[in-house]
Amino acid sequence: MTKLLQLFADSGASIFLIKTNWLSRRFSHYVGLVCLLLIFSNSSSIAQSGGKLLVKGKITDNQNNSALAYASVRLFKVSDSTFVTGAITDESGSFIIETIAGKYYALSEFIGYNARKTSGVNVGAENSPLDIGVIKLSASAKTLDEVVVQGEKSTMELTLDRKIFNVGKDLANAGGTGVDILTNIPSVAVDVDGNVSLRGSNNVRILIDGKPSGLVSLKGGSGLQQLQGSMIERVEIITNPSARYEAEGMGGVINIILKKERKEGFNGSFDIIAGNPTNFGAAANVNYRKKNLNFFINYTAAYRNTPGRNSQNQQLFRNDSTFITLKDMKSNLKGQNNSARAGIDYYFNDKNVLTGSYTYRLSKGKRFSEINYRDFLSNLNNPTSSTYRTQDETETEPNSEYAITYKKTFNKKGQELTADIRYLDNWEDSDQYYREKSFKPDGSASDVPPTLQRAVNYETEKQLLFQVDYVHPFGKNGKLEAGARSSARDMTNDYTVTQENNDGSFSPIPGLTNDFLYEEDINAVYGIIGNKVNKFSYQVGLRAEWTGVTTTLKQTNEVNDRKYANLFPSLHVTYDLPKQNALQLSFSRRVRRPQYNDLSPFMTFSDNRNFFSGNPDLNPEFTNAFEIGHIKYVEKGSLSSSIYYRHTNGKIISIRRVEENGNSFTRPENLGTENSYGAEFTSSYSFFQWWKMDGSINFFRAITNGTGLDESFQSDTYSWFVRATSRFILWKNTDLQFRGNYEAPQQTPQGRRKSLATLDIAASRDVLKNNGTLTLSITDVFNSRKYRSVVEGSNFYTTTSAQGRLRQINLTLNYRLHQAKKKKELGEGEI
Repeated sequence: MTKLLQLFADSGASIFLIKTNWLSRRFSHYVGLVCLLLIFSNSSSIAQSGGKLLVKGKITDNQNNSALAYASVRLFKVSDSTFVTGAITDESGSFIIETIAGKYYALSEFIGYNARKTSGVNVGAENSPLDIGVIKLSASAKTLDEVVVQGEKSTMELTLDRKIFNVGKDLANAGGTGVDILTNIPSVAVDVDGNVSLRGSNNVRILIDGKPSGLVSLKGGSGLQQLQGSMIERVEIITNPSARYEAEGMGGVINIILKKERKEGFNGSFDIIAGNPTNFGAAANVNYRKKNLNFFINYTAAYRNTPGRNSQNQQLFRNDSTFITLKDMKSNLKGQNNSARAGIDYYFNDKNVLTGSYTYRLSKGKRFSEINYRDFLSNLNNPTSSTYRTQDETETEPNSEYAITYKKTFNKKGQELTADIRYLDNWEDSDQYYREKSFKPDGSASDVPPTLQRAVNYETEKQLLFQVDYVHPFGKNGKLEAGARSSARDMTNDYTVTQENNDGSFSPIPGLTNDFLYEEDINAVYGIIGNKVNKFSYQVGLRAEWTGVTTTLKQTNEVNDRKYANLFPSLHVTYDLPKQNALQLSFSRRVRRPQYNDLSPFMTFSDNRNFFSGNPDLNPEFTNAFEIGHIKYVEKGSLSSSIYYRHTNGKIISIRRVEENGNSFTRPENLGTENSYGAEFTSSYSFFQWWKMDGSINFFRAITNGTGLDESFQSDTYSWFVRATSRFILWKNTDLQFRGNYEAPQQTPQGRRKSLATLDIAASRDVLKNNGTLTLSITDVFNSRKYRSVVEGSNFYTTTSAQGRLRQINLTLNYRLHQAKKKKELGEGEI
């Protein structure tokens, strides 16, 4: 323990030693950070009407008395145990149930906790509103005075403003990465490069524990390929965020919650992973708490050899002739990934807690790719040449993150203050060699001499973030929130491409060597007011953001400086319907700011016939998002449905152009507008105690207009995708799971994406006296996760098929130390 404390002392001190000049320069922009402290006034209690009687109370954690938001409370008749009505707790853990006079018992439930039955809920006009007090739920399996229902944490949970997916209960996630987990979450899609989209929008804000993180910052969503899935506890999908969240993210917010226990004593879980293609790993999630100190450590280590495939057929039309190029690419990425996250919670008392944490991730990879180009004239019976190209890349990517968080709760229920400061320091060093040889149609060496090229890429990222949030309740159900946020981020990219001369020396290739600098400052304040009047709940918010982005190409001294301020309103209105129904209307304004990779003009060089780059002249796009959602709770499950509409100005989309020599260039461009409409249905239902099913289906239409760039870049597409997970308990300690996914074809402004269908199978069995679980999973059983597309232009027609990962088979052993596993009842349990 002494060594651990010393580690944190050293880590904390290093915050002030790392790049002092950079921090000093960035701090100068934020002297006088505004503290939002507003004057609040109480309002009178809301009187009930219509003859309805009220039952109220609060649900908390039995150990630390923290509020349990989104817990469910249901009333049952004492006479025949008939379900009558219920409610969901708010963020302060409080609930209010409308009912009629009668004798009931209440059943309170929350994920990961033992359900609790409260008897003696006798409601009458003389005691309404009846306060049944604080109901404390326990995470342990010990017997309580009241009857305990042993329940299992559901794979999917539904609330009005978000969907929650509990990763650990999805068997197919065993041994996978963060990308594997997102790939199989409803509404979310991940392409072959690891880019994440939500409801068809590829601009999604990904947060770790509610904050930006180096795990996803430098490379966006693709950075999750290095995050071991065993570190993730749950994923929250927020499709229409309120003003308390950053305005960044057109499609919404994906919040990844990492594992962290706060139970008394020493407890933890350990994983050992083996798989084919090569996938070996180990993970440990350990926690120790004694009185007012809590220590937590997450560590994962993995070695993977990931094969990939990519093929392309391009027809180029020039001078009444057709030039055909077939490309076949095979790649192998061997990578070692180590990730450690450790922290300390210090409880000054039950109302004040200070948390310090440090995350370090080191990835080392070796990529080898082979590309074969075959060229033809007019048809495939007339070959003209072939070319063989290899890529040999060595990459090192260390990431560090320091964070300090303080949370204070007040005597007034629901009143709290949270402050957070964090610093991210990431860099990436890539060294690539490319060898190329050309051949005649008969296979003999051509007159074109072989070439050796080298690309050296060094990237850095530093980000400093401050955030403070305050919640003040008023009246009976009112709440006022306010907060401020300030972030400064600097990124650099020193990129050089050279080619070997006849004498063995290397010379720079013109136009492919430069030093790109990216500076970003975003400051924001927000305010939200919410209340409940009878069956109506409302929340109105406004967020103001000031943005400054400067990009510089040092060699050519090209500077692009942009500053703009925007307002982002949000509105959420909820109406409680009878019999466990609720309806919500929401609106929010969102923005997609061009990020580093969107603006960087450097082109990828692994495929020297198909180049990809950013666009320094790219402008932000803005979206107005509207959504009507409904949620229905039944005794064995829930159903969520929503209808949504998004209007986007300045739509950003990648546009492909092909030159007369056959080389293509793809980069993001601003189109005119996009209007998208959709309907989504998500359900979780236990047919029997041994069979549970989760599923979602999404229908949408998207109309894209290329006005402002090219009128021909237009599309009007209807599409849909569906996902379903079916889980069975075969015997007392054995589970079987099937998970299917289908994405229908979709039109794009330059062509179309073809359909995709996959199936995953997994089985688990408890071992080692139920302290361990052995899981066998097969991801993409039929090797069908291939991203196929057609792209057309005035002078070309291109089809592609890409498969970033082949079928994966993993065997995972999970061992729990002082963490009892809940009984495997998929239904309601027994009372």
